[in-house]
Amino acid sequence: MISNQILQNTVDGLKNITRIDMCVMDTEGKNLASTFRDFSASDKDVMSFASSPADSQEIRGYQFFKIHDDDGQLEYILIANGGTDDAYMIGKIAAFQIQNLLVAYKERFDKDNFIKNLLLDNLLLVDIFNRAKKLHIETDVKRVVMLVEAESENNTAALESIRTFFGAHSKDFVTAVDEKNVIIVKELEEDDLMMEITTSAQKLLDSIRKESRFRARIAYGTVVSEIKDVSRSYKEAKMALDVGKIFFEERDIIAYSSLGIGRLIYQLPIPLCKMFIKEIFGGRSPEEFDEETLATINKFFENSLNVSETSRQLYIHRNTLVYRLDKLQKTTGLDLRTFEDAITFKIALMVAKYMKYMETYNF
Repeated sequence: MISNQILQNTVDGLKNITRIDMCVMDTEGKNLASTFRDFSASDKDVMSFASSPADSQEIRGYQFFKIHDDDGQLEYILIANGGTDDAYMIGKIAAFQIQNLLVAYKERFDKDNFIKNLLLDNLLLVDIFNRAKKLHIETDVKRVVMLVEAESENNTAALESIRTFFGAHSKDFVTAVDEKNVIIVKELEEDDLMMEITTSAQKLLDSIRKESRFRARIAYGTVVSEIKDVSRSYKEAKMALDVGKIFFEERDIIAYSSLGIGRLIYQLPIPLCKMFIKEIFGGRSPEEFDEETLATINKFFENSLNVSETSRQLYIHRNTLVYRLDKLQKTTGLDLRTFEDAITFKIALMVAKYMKYMETYNF
């Protein structure tokens, strides 16, 4: 529930303020955090106190206190040094502090669990609304799922870095369901939704680059209005991340809505892709074209099939460009100066790129 490090930091802080030594143990007498140098409570004393009806008790000159979670489950035993009234009062305050900490962490854990199951479609519709109500999570606000792929060896560090960026009291949820990606379920305002998402994604990316010093890519799905649709936005963000790697390598932020035809190609079966490429290129691969030809094709597409502008940007004569396009037409049977052939060729290049990516990453 609460990490031993956080418990240790808590009792250290209390010791610095009160000058009273304390330790926190589990119900079986295992020491979890302590400021004592040489004190170790007896297992029997701890277990005997844990099973007793008393909430606090003085044993062998030490004050014992029980710490429960919000469901009344006994979680910890706090022991404070000294049998005086001051030690008792300070121990009560310390127990209260740790109990509040326990409740806060349990609520965060419960919410994190809920969000993970929501993203993975592990909940029935009725359970979604019932659990959301119990956890005080609004069900009808606008949200979007942002997926951060951090190129970091320590995903926990990336998770905490992003969680810090959004703040502990934010209405946004930061979690992870695998070792590669960090997920943000972001709540949005009513106005300027797309601008808000883009701005937030860019600020997060800048923060990661500045503070964490590892590269990251961010993808996000479409905005949903109800909590039950959050999983759909998550699936869209996952697709955007994958498709972005194939067709938009230069982008660090990619939206599902901007994938265009790339998201359709991404869902094609490989055998169908191979058949299409064979029909278009006659068994050849686009990679077999020389660099000059590929550069010409790409620049021609960038300039919306405008011969004059393409030749100007390539620093070649117009007739030279026409010669290259004629040569390509003889090779493939496609005239890129016509819209229909240009579309066919563009799709073929994208399909070939998709196939190469799938083969490289062994999907």
